[in-house]
Amino acid sequence: MIPIWAIWLIISGVFLLLEIFTISFLLFWPGIGAFLAFLTSLVTPNIGIQIGVFTISTIILILLTKPLTKKFFKTKDTSMNNNAIIGKKGTVVKAIKNSETKGQVKVDGELWSAIISDEEKPVKEGECVIVEKIEGVKLKVKKA
Repeated sequence: MIPIWAIWLIISGVFLLLEIFTISFLLFWPGIGAFLAFLTSLVTPNIGIQIGVFTISTIILILLTKPLTKKFFKTKDTSMNNNAIIGKKGTVVKAIKNSETKGQVKVDGELWSAIISDEEKPVKEGECVIVEKIEGVKLKVKKA
């Protein structure tokens, strides 16, 4: 029969090995908890105490250190959700004469190339427009 200390060591190893393949940094804490239970098993043969050490240490580690890891390993989301700009108002920086001529529009502090809808009249510099949709790297806008 496998000694209980070996089982705790195997459980710890499995959690830590699985952590390598995840990006959540959550399986690390039960791995440490299982290692602490392994150390406890060397001191006492009581399985209830070992399970208690595993459970309590894992919960404490998650509650105390998970917020810290989020703070230190915070990644800035650099992906762009282009659909979020649809429906927003912008200011024309460079006039848009017709649906074939590109102008420039500033929306949320960003400068975009823009065209107007086919039926729209020209839009002058400084006028307010609303983003209808995104076509490639340019906005299709209409007067506000």
